[in-house]
Amino acid sequence: MTVKTHLQRLQRLFPNTWLEKLQYIHSSLLCKWILLWGSQPLAFNQKSAMVFSPHQDDETFGCGGMIAYKREQGIPVIIVFLTDGQGAAGSNPNAQNTMIKIRQQEAIEALGILGVEASKIHFLAKIDGSLQNLKTDEKQQTICQVAELIRYYQPEEVYVPHRKDCHQDHEATYELVKAAIAENKMTVELLQYPIWLFWRAPLFILLNLQDIAAAYCFSTISVQEKKNQAIASYKSQIKSLPRGFIKRFLGSYEIFFKVD
Repeated sequence: MTVKTHLQRLQRLFPNTWLEKLQYIHSSLLCKWILLWGSQPLAFNQKSAMVFSPHQDDETFGCGGMIAYKREQGIPVIIVFLTDGQGAAGSNPNAQNTMIKIRQQEAIEALGILGVEASKIHFLAKIDGSLQNLKTDEKQQTICQVAELIRYYQPEEVYVPHRKDCHQDHEATYELVKAAIAENKMTVELLQYPIWLFWRAPLFILLNLQDIAAAYCFSTISVQEKKNQAIASYKSQIKSLPRGFIKRFLGSYEIFFKVD
């Protein structure tokens, strides 16, 4: 059974409110299990970082604590958004253009709280929802854009959504960044951050033992207030997210998966 089929079956069996409750319980249990038994502590380091985010808000949900912690230490952090975020506005072109501007401004505000200057934020502005279906030329152009940014900034760490993150744009972001790193023929530490992974699909369907062995937990206690404020800056998105979804990101930890 594919993840999509699994979700469709759940949606038929349970109304949305009950499904969201089940997903919240499921997500909470998986996170607790990984935190207590399935992960190793991730020690803070002084490495410069580049965070690739498919949409404006994923970077703060997944790595907001890490970003804030590094910036407090004066460590360079670059943020790259791949899509324009217009999908939150539906199909009306005027509403889409307005949403693009709103989400960019929200991103700048949120990242400012985390300590990232606007000049270190890049918007590649691909159409929201299109990353997995880019035509060959546009896909290669996107890989070249990403590769050029990586060459320019020379980050020692790169953060990307998890390769099995149950969202097309998220999984495509991982693949595009991985291809760009390969094109540069450079060695850089690659860390995956989960956004939808724990919410949308059972652990045993997606993560094997090798995946779980690569899990690390990073304490964000000292910067959690900044992260919470940054999350609150994404006003256009908060109401549209499932109830309980945001709670996982308001705790005092972040989970990352290292890539060999």
